[in-house]
Amino acid sequence: LEPAPQHTQTTMQANISKKRKFVADGVFYAELNELLTRELAEEGYAGVEVRVTPMRTEIIIRATRTQNVLGEKGRRIRELTSVVQKRFAFTDGAVELYAERVANKGLCAQAQAESLKYKLIGGLAVRRACYGILRFIMESGAKGAEVIVSGKLRAQRAKAMKFQDGYMIKTGAVAEMYVDKAVRHVLMRQGVLGVVVEIMLPHDPTGKMGPKTPLSDVIQIVEPKEEPIISIPLEAPTPAY
Repeated sequence: LEPAPQHTQTTMQANISKKRKFVADGVFYAELNELLTRELAEEGYAGVEVRVTPMRTEIIIRATRTQNVLGEKGRRIRELTSVVQKRFAFTDGAVELYAERVANKGLCAQAQAESLKYKLIGGLAVRRACYGILRFIMESGAKGAEVIVSGKLRAQRAKAMKFQDGYMIKTGAVAEMYVDKAVRHVLMRQGVLGVVVEIMLPHDPTGKMGPKTPLSDVIQIVEPKEEPIISIPLEAPTPAY
């Protein structure tokens, strides 16, 4: 592969327009994500975040098994840093890779899709594998989950199986905010299986487990305060004539 133009904020701003910069950033992220998805599949890869600072570009790799990502005495992470540096023509020290553990892997669609992929490759029955994944997701505190497996499951005829649990929003801006989705391809002996995992995240005011923004149709009724009872002295009844 030919090295891509160096991906730093200063060169981007100096040489190319805003539109081209956003496209270049998107292409860089897509290629980096594809590389890490293939390379760190067994380490429970769950996404990447790119932070560009004036001094260097920081790449934070999220995974369930961070120790395996780092490798023995940090050897693996140094190898990945070298590959990224050569591919995207970074200067020495201009790019830094870090590994971050996923806080709750049960609420991470990518981690669960990878887990399901390896269960299917290992020969576990589709129904049993999917129900196991669903139960684990729901026990981790998700509002809802959906798993779809399609392809040649048993017979020669391809079909799709859908497994659902809990509450799942499909449309609107809320779906983009609350639903975490991952797609994986499982290379089986009889053909390729498609795996889709969707997780409806719970509302979390701190923003750690799920989105801070509450759902628009969730209404909280505040109990009224108890008003103090003011006793009014009764007037003596006037005699009737």
